Amino acid sequence: MTSRSINLEEPLRNPGATFATPEEVVSHPGLTREQKVEILKLWEYDAAEAEVATEEGMPGDDEDLLRRILVTLHPLTRGTDVSRTGPTKQHALL
Repeated sequence: MTSRSINLEEPLRNPGATFATPEEVVSHPGLTREQKVEILKLWEYDAAEAEVATEEGMPGDDEDLLRRILVTLHPLTRGTDVSRTGPTKQHALL
C-alpha cells in the first residue's frame, strides 16, 4: 500500500464524514499512530453523544459504531485506564 497524505482539518472536525469506518482510520497509510488515536477519540466522543441521544428517544444511525470505534482504538492505546476516566458516557480523561 502506498502512503497517501491527508489533510487533517476535516477528519478532526468530523471523522465520520472523512472515513466510512473506524477500521479505515487504522488502515490509512498516511496517518501516524497519534493521528489515528486523535481521530478515533474524537469519533468515540461523537458516537457516545449519539448513543445518549438515542437513549433519550432520538433516532440514531449506527448503534454498533461506538463499540467498533472502541475495539479499533484499543490496540492503539493499549486500552483505557478506567481510573482516569470521567463518569459521563464520553469518559473524558481526568
